[in-house]
Amino acid sequence: MALSKLQRRVRIKRRIRKIVSGTAAKPRLSVYRSNKEIYAQLVDDVNGVTLASVSSRNIKASTKIEAATAVGKSIAEKATKAGLDSVAFDRNGYLYHGRIKVLADAAREAGLKF
Repeated sequence: MALSKLQRRVRIKRRIRKIVSGTAAKPRLSVYRSNKEIYAQLVDDVNGVTLASVSSRNIKASTKIEAATAVGKSIAEKATKAGLDSVAFDRNGYLYHGRIKVLADAAREAGLKF
């Protein structure tokens, strides 16, 4: 039986989340991608708290790639303001390609380490 795209992504997501976990000192950078928007948030899994979040909904960009770049830079700035320099990257079951890769590269360029 073939899996749907969503079922496949959920399986991959579960497999990743067994390994990747966030703490207060090193939160998890979780990325969610929809057809139009991209979202990123820093999560402390120990306390169950979202430390910072950014979405492309309030960012003016002409392409999805530019929006992902802006979200990556913005989440890195928020992390720096919160005194965080290192995160655990959670691609949330998506392939490390396209907008996910662009967001990660932008966050790295802005000073986050992962």
